[in-house]
Amino acid sequence: MADKKTDSVTITDVTLREFGQNVPGTHLHIFTPGIRARIASELIDAGFRSLEVLSCINPKVAPAMHEDALRKISEDLGRVDGVNIITLVPNLTGYKTFRSLGLGSDGYNHTMGVFFSAVEAHNLSNLGRPIEETVAEYRTILMDASLRHIRVVAYISAAFGYMDPERGAVVKADLREINRHIDLLFDFGSRTVTLSDLQGVAGKDETARILETILDLRKGRDRDRIGYHPHHVSGDQALANSKAAFDLGIRRFDASLGGTGGCITGAPGNQPTERLVQFFGRSAIETGVDEKGVFSLAERVSIELHSRIPIS
Repeated sequence: MADKKTDSVTITDVTLREFGQNVPGTHLHIFTPGIRARIASELIDAGFRSLEVLSCINPKVAPAMHEDALRKISEDLGRVDGVNIITLVPNLTGYKTFRSLGLGSDGYNHTMGVFFSAVEAHNLSNLGRPIEETVAEYRTILMDASLRHIRVVAYISAAFGYMDPERGAVVKADLREINRHIDLLFDFGSRTVTLSDLQGVAGKDETARILETILDLRKGRDRDRIGYHPHHVSGDQALANSKAAFDLGIRRFDASLGGTGGCITGAPGNQPTERLVQFFGRSAIETGVDEKGVFSLAERVSIELHSRIPIS
């Protein structure tokens, strides 16, 4: 008799958004909107109920996120009930794009993802302005989103530190400030807040220390609404960090097929979705994902896309 599953987690696949943001314009004939919609559909068929697909950012930064491509992918996918399809929105301009594409609750019903950094230097590099200004604009955006019944999730980047190239050293995030940001995001209406190790600067012990400190500051509040997003060149290290997070009660994890992706500011890849599903399956933890199906999809994506598209 098979072992009974004793716990469950939610895995959000971020392949299409993070890998897509880094595909150069010269290779978009390979990474077409139709292929991206097909992969999203196959992820859903494999059992994923949460995935990042689009980002309303400037196409000069990420050509694959051109508005025409976003429109085509949205049309091909259609409105998918029971699945949390997340589109990232970095600012007011992105929010206007989100609405003009009909991604809100009265259209394709995507969840809007908002994000900023826990470290000022990275926020300036990634979003081009101070954290305080970013949060102030999100306050306006999220008030309007609430009136329109748009679902929201949030991300805090560099929560585990940031290797500042100007200083040549890792800048530590203020964990009390992170806790205040989490409260603020929940107050703004975010359903979840995911903490990202942007550059894979924390090992499993440091990951555990930081998460435990934040959870202690929160006195157990909203533990089930906090997620973990590791970037790391080593899939093994990212998985070890996720195990440390799971042991502390975190039940939401981000991953990508084959471990590809990263941030346009130079973050390394992600933990491999297929290996994370396998790890939890072997640990008798329910993911709701077809392990064989996701391994097959990861292999095909690696052969048909990753191996054909050079991304530095």
